[in-house]
Amino acid sequence: MNAQVEVVALGARTPVGLSAESSAAAVRAGISRYAEYPFINARGEPLVVAADRLLEPKLEGRERLVPMVESVLEEIEAKLGHKVLYVGSLRVLLALPETRPGFSESDAKWVADSLAARFRTKTSSARVEIAGRGHAGAIQAVEHVLRECSESRDNLFLVVGVDSYHHTETFTWLERGRRFKQPGIRSGFTPGEGAGCLVLMSAGLRRHLQLPQLAVVRGACTAQEQLLRDSETGSFGAAMTQAVQGVVKGLDLSREGVDTLYADINGERYRSEEWGFVALRAPPIWKSPGYKSPSDCWGDVGAAFGVLGSILAVRSFARGYAQGPRALVMAGSDHGLRGVMLLQAPQMS
Repeated sequence: MNAQVEVVALGARTPVGLSAESSAAAVRAGISRYAEYPFINARGEPLVVAADRLLEPKLEGRERLVPMVESVLEEIEAKLGHKVLYVGSLRVLLALPETRPGFSESDAKWVADSLAARFRTKTSSARVEIAGRGHAGAIQAVEHVLRECSESRDNLFLVVGVDSYHHTETFTWLERGRRFKQPGIRSGFTPGEGAGCLVLMSAGLRRHLQLPQLAVVRGACTAQEQLLRDSETGSFGAAMTQAVQGVVKGLDLSREGVDTLYADINGERYRSEEWGFVALRAPPIWKSPGYKSPSDCWGDVGAAFGVLGSILAVRSFARGYAQGPRALVMAGSDHGLRGVMLLQAPQMS
C-alpha cells in the first residue's frame, strides 16, 4: 500500500506577493503586476512584464533566482522552525528553467550549487538535486516524492520551483520567436518570474512531528509530448491526456470528479489548443471545462508554476473558497514534458 503524502507548509515569492498567503490572496483578488520594464524592443518601446518588485532590473537570469528562493526558504524556516527542517534527513528537489538563451546548463548547476552551499550552513544532512525542468518540472519532482514515500523512505522533502525570464538574451529570443506579448503579436505571453516551495512528507512522519495537514497529494503523473510547438500540426494533447488519466486512475469518477483546474495556459495558441483536445479526450474527469490561469496576474512563471499553482489550490482549501475538495494542477514544458498533480482538501483524507 502506498504511503499517503501530505503538504505541511508553503512558501512563495511572486510579482504579486512576498509570501504564499499574500500571493494567493492577490491572485484571488485579480491583482496584476504587469508594468513597463527597462528593456526596449525593436520598435523602441519599453516591454511589459511581471517583475519582482524588490529585485533590481540590472540583475539578470540566474542572479534573480537565488534571492527569490532564499526568501521562500526563510518563509518555510519561520513556519516550521529549524528543529523540524534540519534535524533529520532533508531532500531538496529543484525545478529549474529549461536550457534557453539567457539560461544555460552551467547556470542551472550554479543555482543548485548556490542553494546547496546555503543548506550546508544549516545542516549536513540536506541533499539538493535538480529534479525537473520547465513548467512541469515541479510536478515531476512531486512524482519522485510519491515514489520514494511508497518505498517507506520517511524523508522531509522540499519541492522548490523557480524561474525568471528577465534576461536580455531571453527577451530577444522570445521576440524573435514572436512569443513575447506585445502589439502585433496575437499569440504571445507576458514574461513573469517567481519562486515557490511545497514541504511534503508521509502522513506518518507528519503525525510524528505534529505538523498541520494542509492538503493530500492524491497523485502526480508526467508524460512526454512528441508534437512540440514547432510541429506542423500543433499538439493534439496526447501526452497531457495521458498524464491526466494517470493521475486520476485511483478515483471513483462517479463521485470524485475534479472541481478546479489550475493551468499554466498563458495566451499562446499552442497551449490553448492543446487544452481543448485534453478537455475533449477526458470529459468524465471534469465537473466543469473551465480553468484558472494565474498568468493574468503574475505573468508566465515558468518552472515555478507547478509549485505556485499548487499553492493556489492549497490556500483555497484553507480559506474555504475552493469550489470543491479536489484540484488539478496542469503544466507543460517547452521541451515536451507534461505534468498533472491532484491535490485534495485535508478534511477529505
